[in-house]
Amino acid sequence: MRSTFPTLVLACFFTFLLAPAGSAQEKSEGPTDPKARKTYEKALKYLHEHNTQSAFDEFKKADKQDGGHCVDCQIKMISYGVQLAEWKTAELAAAELLAEAKSDRDTAIAHYQSAFVLVEEGLQKRKDELFTRAHEESSKALAAFANFPDALWLDGTALAHLKQDDAARSKFEQYVKMKPGDDPKRQRALRYVNRPELIRAKMAPPFAVTTTDGQSISIDGLQGKVVLVDFWATWCEPCREALPHIRDVARKFQGQPLVILSVSLDNDEQKWKEFVAKNQMTWPQYRDGGFAGPIATMFAVRAIPHTFTIDADGVLQEEHIGDASIEGKLKKLIARALGPTEALVK
Repeated sequence: MRSTFPTLVLACFFTFLLAPAGSAQEKSEGPTDPKARKTYEKALKYLHEHNTQSAFDEFKKADKQDGGHCVDCQIKMISYGVQLAEWKTAELAAAELLAEAKSDRDTAIAHYQSAFVLVEEGLQKRKDELFTRAHEESSKALAAFANFPDALWLDGTALAHLKQDDAARSKFEQYVKMKPGDDPKRQRALRYVNRPELIRAKMAPPFAVTTTDGQSISIDGLQGKVVLVDFWATWCEPCREALPHIRDVARKFQGQPLVILSVSLDNDEQKWKEFVAKNQMTWPQYRDGGFAGPIATMFAVRAIPHTFTIDADGVLQEEHIGDASIEGKLKKLIARALGPTEALVK
C-alpha cells in the first residue's frame, strides 16, 4: 500500500469532476476510430474479468490506433499504468492529455495527472528528481486553474519529500481552506500542517465511516490511539476461523487506547448484520460491500482476512494477510501511545 493515497479511482474521479462543459474530457467516451473502438471494448471486457494487465495493454493499443486522441484511453493508461508501475506509458498518456487540452481546466487536469504519476513513481523509486518534476507539474496545474485543491495536495506531498517543509505546510494550509470540515482528507491535511514530516511516513489512507451503531469513525479523528483495521467477510472461511482471535484481542485490550474496526466485504447487508449479532462482534463494524469498496480500494485489499496495524500517529506499522499473531505489536504500540508514565502504571 502506498504512503500517499491519491488513488487510481480518485485520479479518474477528479478528471471528470473538473472537466468543464464542452471540454475534450467531458465529451470523450472512448476512441472514434472503428478499429480502436473494438480494441477499447476488448479492454473494458478484460477489466470486467479483473485482468488488469491485459486491459492496460488494450487501452494502450486503442489509443495508438486512435492516433493518440483517445482521452478515455489515456486516463485509464495513467490509472492502470501507476498500478502496474508502467511509468513511461503513464507519463506518455499524461503528455497526450496535455496535447488534447481545449481549455485551462483541461490543461490543469493534464498537469495534475502528470504530477500524480511522478509522485507515485517517486514514492516507489525514492528519487528527488521525480518529486521535483511533480512539483513543477502541480505548479503548472495551479497556474492554469487556481481552485484545484488536489493539485495543492500533490504539490505539498512533493515538496515535503524534497524536505521543503515550510513550503509543503503552506500548500496544505491552502488545501484546508478549500475543503469542508468533515472531509477526511481535510482532517489529514490539518495534521500535515502541524507535522509535515508525517507526509514522509507510510501513513494509513484517510477515511471516515459510520459503523452499524451510528458511530462516526475517521482515522485522523483517532489520533493518540492505536488502530487495527480488519478486512473480512461472512463468506470467507479463513475469516470465520480468525474471528475468535479478533474477539480475543478486543477482550484483552479493552480499556486501552486501541480501536478495532472490522470492515466487511459482504454484499448481503442483512446476512452480515445477522452474523455480527450472532457472533457478538461488539467492536465497531462497517460494511464496505466488496473488494471494489472505497475503503478496501484505499488499502489495496486483494485477499482476506487482511489486517492493518496503525500507530497513534496514523502511521502504518504492520500488514498481515491471514490470521497472524498481532498481540505483541499491539502491546508495544499501545505502550508508546500511553507514554512512559502511564505505561508504567499499566
